[in-house]
Amino acid sequence: MATAASIPASKIARRTQSNTKESLFVWEGKDKTGKLIRGEMRAASDSVVKTTLRRQGVAATKIKKQTMARGHKITDKDIALFTRQLATMMKSGVPMLQAFDIGIKGTGNPSLSRLLNDVRSEIEMGSSLSQAFAKFPVYFDKLFCNLVGAGEQAGILDTILDRLATYKEKILAIKGKIKSALFYPSAVIIVSAVVVAVIMIWVVPTFKEVFASFGAELPGPTLIVMGISDFFVAYWWAMLGIIIATVFTVRSTYRRSVPMQIAVDRMMLKLPVMGEIVRKATIARWSRTLSTMFSAGVPLVEALDSVGGASGNHLYVVGTREIQNEVSSGSSLNMSMEKSGLFPTMVVQMVSIGEESGQLDNMLSKVADFYDEEVDEAVAAMSTLLEPLIMVFLGVVIGGLVVAMYMPIFKLGAAV
Repeated sequence: MATAASIPASKIARRTQSNTKESLFVWEGKDKTGKLIRGEMRAASDSVVKTTLRRQGVAATKIKKQTMARGHKITDKDIALFTRQLATMMKSGVPMLQAFDIGIKGTGNPSLSRLLNDVRSEIEMGSSLSQAFAKFPVYFDKLFCNLVGAGEQAGILDTILDRLATYKEKILAIKGKIKSALFYPSAVIIVSAVVVAVIMIWVVPTFKEVFASFGAELPGPTLIVMGISDFFVAYWWAMLGIIIATVFTVRSTYRRSVPMQIAVDRMMLKLPVMGEIVRKATIARWSRTLSTMFSAGVPLVEALDSVGGASGNHLYVVGTREIQNEVSSGSSLNMSMEKSGLFPTMVVQMVSIGEESGQLDNMLSKVADFYDEEVDEAVAAMSTLLEPLIMVFLGVVIGGLVVAMYMPIFKLGAAV
């Protein structure tokens, strides 16, 4: 059993530091030349901040604990924008720490500002940029860190950051296209459901009271609608609870269950029109990711380790692992891709040409550009196709309800 004396002092210090809750402090002070400077620092107390600044040659005049507001969620768009800013500043010769300071002050998202400040602190303590990013895997994935590490080793960090920013911008663009393709029909379905619920719960009961005064026999469609309305009025709370519980259960189960994710991804690829859009978008992301990593000098087998996860589809994650095993065993990339059955013949042939000519990254980039355009065209075609179908759907549902409730009035008018 180890005693306190046998544990190195440095290890005890690290344990104490890791167990102490740190806060963010905003400070002002004067450097050795008397110039007023400001900054932020994470520390256990204001005395630690003062001591640290004194060691750095800064005489602190004001130290204030920052209120840790929750702020906004950090999105992929925030990370892409920061990557573009960092690439631009480094290409312009701005030192890395100063570039982070500009990024921290320039963002309007407090959560992103804290994240960048934490990354900056890691760099100040001696970590490389890739190592600092790797300590925050929620925001900087393995692919991101691998590319930054490759840029640092090759001495072309600014170029790699520029490529990485372009890559993230294009991936965000293609995700946006998929969301826009799904948004219109989803919004129409939700609005239709709300309209039907309002008609059933408030409008139909009013008609029912009017029809009761007629004392005449009502048509079959009207009786059916009134029966459905009675069910809505009596059990609307149960229906709402079931819908909310189902959505919550499905979402939480999907996040935890890999088999369910695979099943949903497989189903998405088999949908009549949407399936092709999802497949093309997935191939575009897969190709662009591999192109970006390969052009950065990452070895093919190592690059494939990150490509599957970036595709956004579990079938391609599993397929990429198989391709990686085949390539590591000596098989060519195009043969491994053909064997997986996940890629069209055109993609396999272009990869084959790229391997033979030594321009694999360029060919993969062209494949990604081609499928980006295909997604654009497919989304536009789907929107054109959906508009008349949605009009027909709304006409049948809403119009059918209106006609069913007015049939007794038409019948009464004919009898008069």
